[in-house]
Amino acid sequence: MSRSYVPTWDLDVIFPGGSRSPALARHLESVAADIQALPALVEALPGGTELQHADVAAWHETLERLQDVSSRLREASAFVGCLTAQDVKDQEARLLAGRIRQLGAQLDAVYIALGQRMLAVSDAAWQAVLRDPRLAPIAFPLDEMRRHVADRLPPDEETLASALAVDGYHGWGEMYDVLVGRIAIPFEEDGQTRLLSVGQAAHRLEDPDRSVRVELFARWERAWAEQAELFATVLNHLAGFRLNLYRRRGWHDVLKEPLEINRMSPETLEAMWAAVESRKERLLPYLERKARLMGVDGLSWHDLVAPSPRPGDTGARASITYTEAAEFVVEQFGRFIPEMASFALQAFERRWVEAEDRPGKQPGGFCTTFPVSRQSRIFMTFGGTPDGVRTLAHELGHAFHQHVMHDLPALAQRYPMSLAETASTFAELVMDEAALGHASDPWERAALLEEKIQRLISFCMNIHARFLFEKAMYEARQAGPLSVQTLNELMLQAQRQAYRGALSQYHPHFWASKLHFYITRTPFYNFPYTFGFLFSNGVYVRARADGPRFAERYVALLRDTGRMTVEELAHRHLGVDLRQTSFWEASLDSALADVDAWLALTG
Repeated sequence: MSRSYVPTWDLDVIFPGGSRSPALARHLESVAADIQALPALVEALPGGTELQHADVAAWHETLERLQDVSSRLREASAFVGCLTAQDVKDQEARLLAGRIRQLGAQLDAVYIALGQRMLAVSDAAWQAVLRDPRLAPIAFPLDEMRRHVADRLPPDEETLASALAVDGYHGWGEMYDVLVGRIAIPFEEDGQTRLLSVGQAAHRLEDPDRSVRVELFARWERAWAEQAELFATVLNHLAGFRLNLYRRRGWHDVLKEPLEINRMSPETLEAMWAAVESRKERLLPYLERKARLMGVDGLSWHDLVAPSPRPGDTGARASITYTEAAEFVVEQFGRFIPEMASFALQAFERRWVEAEDRPGKQPGGFCTTFPVSRQSRIFMTFGGTPDGVRTLAHELGHAFHQHVMHDLPALAQRYPMSLAETASTFAELVMDEAALGHASDPWERAALLEEKIQRLISFCMNIHARFLFEKAMYEARQAGPLSVQTLNELMLQAQRQAYRGALSQYHPHFWASKLHFYITRTPFYNFPYTFGFLFSNGVYVRARADGPRFAERYVALLRDTGRMTVEELAHRHLGVDLRQTSFWEASLDSALADVDAWLALTG
């Protein structure tokens, strides 16, 4: 092998010294001082029915300063987020995270005040402001901000709620991370018992040896059950805070905020789930065939992401090295969009990825951006599995998305989660399709197809179960706090419904083990994944038809993700109406062709 990539990231090029970095301390002091100066600037912004050239210039200057401060705070937040992820016991980093949340609350108050100043401008004058060439690039997010402010509490109350959330709402979210960091799951390996972190145990649950999965899943479930009362306390407080705030705002639909965050209409969400429900039956033959290949009556939860056994297979799979995974991803990206390959190569060479398999890390994976440095960082635990390779490609898709937007104004870079997941799942599709095109052995093709089908199952069944659970949980939480038993029952009901009762064993404590239910900035951190998967699949179908010409169109689509709704984006770049089921059904039919091909190969 010509090179070897280091599986740990380089954070010192951002702020040297980790959580005790003097450069970070100076950076935060500067940000804090500039935030203190913003309220006076916002308060002085001119309003009225007619704004002069100098008035619009004042709006432009203030918004430039506000975007600059926001980017610098985001830079620090991304850095500290990386520190807490790489070492869940880094107490200094947790203290810094608390300080950044306080600064974020102060900045939120500035944005609330800014919204009120927007309302002080007449509708006609406001439209003239948005048409000004200096502000036109951020016209969409500005107008969106103005509409949202009109639908919220008076500024003093919103500011108070934001300030109290730092040590209340967000504090409970932080408590989840602390609890997860304390969980250790015993696992026998090479004659010794190791204590696995949550992230390490999650990777072992993909082991091809079913006996390993059976034993580890029992211990996994037991570990979450032992801490379930604490996790239930956290989840109850998070849900209670949201419900009370929504009630004060006069909101009666818990989906109002997540739909706004994702710039999506209720009709689009309903059309997507209706299409998913109409196609689920075509997934059941895969689950039945896989159970037969494993020699069991029905699949258990831990079987879903494990590979199906091949004839005469002992169950062992060669472990993939990090360098092999990196080279594979770069190669597959290059066969479709050379710019993506060049970007991925840069990420590996400059050590933008933290992938080392070691204890003490936060579970899961993410991509975060440093808007000032114009860099990204990817966090994951690479366990040498095909799923780890997919995760790597997925997160690089996020990073590439941000890469093509770095020259846009900060407000125009704020794309919704739904469209963020489009770029990441599109990256997976690029890699998978290229790999399939070079696979000649039938069982190798079947294995590659199964990896795609597993994601289809995840987005159409697992994610749907999360969505159904969260809806039911909020409805039940209206009457008061929920017990562990109730949460388990709601989770099991959601999983049985989403999987059409096809599994023999479910994961009742999934509500405790899944970080996404505890993310405070984004409620319903689930349906955007399904949206992104199906939307990207639709984009990919068009990409195959366009060939090399699509690379430029794809970048143009990504650059527009922060300055229009998802419906507007789809209409402009794809010519489709997302509020109708036809687009979603066509996307699903394309993905379901993999199921038919896999069944033919494994029959």
